[in-house]
Amino acid sequence: MGTPGPIGYLCRVFQEIKIMPSLYNRVNRQEMRERLAAETFRRVTLSFYRYVIIDRPEKMRHTLWREWEALGVFGRIYIAREGINAQLSVPEHHFEQFRQVIDSHAEFKDVPFKIAVEDDGKSFFRLQIKVKTKIVADGLPDDAFDVTNVGTHLSAQEFNTALETPGVVVVDMRNHYESEVGHFENAILPKADTFKEELNEVLDLLGEDKERKVLMYCTGGIRCEKASAWLRHHGYKDVNQLHGGIIEYARQVKTQQLPSKFIGKNFVFDERLGERITHDVIARCHQCDAVCDTHVNCANTDCHVLFIQCDACAQKMEHCCSDECRDWIKLPDEERARLRAEGKTVGAASLYHSRLRPAIGLKRGE
Repeated sequence: MGTPGPIGYLCRVFQEIKIMPSLYNRVNRQEMRERLAAETFRRVTLSFYRYVIIDRPEKMRHTLWREWEALGVFGRIYIAREGINAQLSVPEHHFEQFRQVIDSHAEFKDVPFKIAVEDDGKSFFRLQIKVKTKIVADGLPDDAFDVTNVGTHLSAQEFNTALETPGVVVVDMRNHYESEVGHFENAILPKADTFKEELNEVLDLLGEDKERKVLMYCTGGIRCEKASAWLRHHGYKDVNQLHGGIIEYARQVKTQQLPSKFIGKNFVFDERLGERITHDVIARCHQCDAVCDTHVNCANTDCHVLFIQCDACAQKMEHCCSDECRDWIKLPDEERARLRAEGKTVGAASLYHSRLRPAIGLKRGE
């Protein structure tokens, strides 16, 4: 018979903790990057999402961690009571087994995968699975609108055809640092930094003509699922969304030899920061205004701001966003530590528009 009362309960908890395998990364970032670089096999970069009720997100998180970690899966995954949003890379030799593991969960069975068109296998270097309030942060109450009342899903061919409809309006449902490097021709490009801000901005941009045909697109489709329901909730009649987003559009364009109406790069929320769809370069270096669409993070980790930088400026600025950041990284470690303790750091807030934000660490799908 075990020890009774609260003491007995605590003993059982500590015993479970003792025998439970680690469900979190215990290796530092540099070592994990080195392990990835040393791999001799290929990886497949993919994404998927599903809106589905998950009664116990924390339990699901632990289950998926154990299953995926055993297969060598890397990625960034959000789980909430409303569903799952996942971007990840899977060892190619474990791909079919991973599909079977996904299908073993009734909540995710047969969920469509969006496979990256450009993939060097270096998109992620560790596994992160986090429990969130929502898989796409919209800042709205859970009962604000019916998220299942979504628009019509269009394939790449159907989307291309719809683009030719007289009077059609095309809306980019991504943040504007994403659309800066690539977007559909003649699309409305909101200036928002977050999906939460964008929902209301799009209503203002579309105006009161609610009979007009609306085409929406985003990276993998998940933001359009909510955004199309949001527009329908506000009375827009003919709402359509690119099924699978730009990722699936690019795949279909390639396999079906369709003309690409998307020009430039597709911004992605992983180590690559971009996936080229066409050869068009439509952005400019934020420092010298040269034609360039390479997103980078400032080498000053106290800043880490996301911005576009050409090779010449990268060399000149030592991969920093400003002279201040370049000077900061040259200080001895102990001097930077002392300044941080005094609340003094150097960042880009006063040097660039607020849209230039850290990409690694942003909520995926926002």
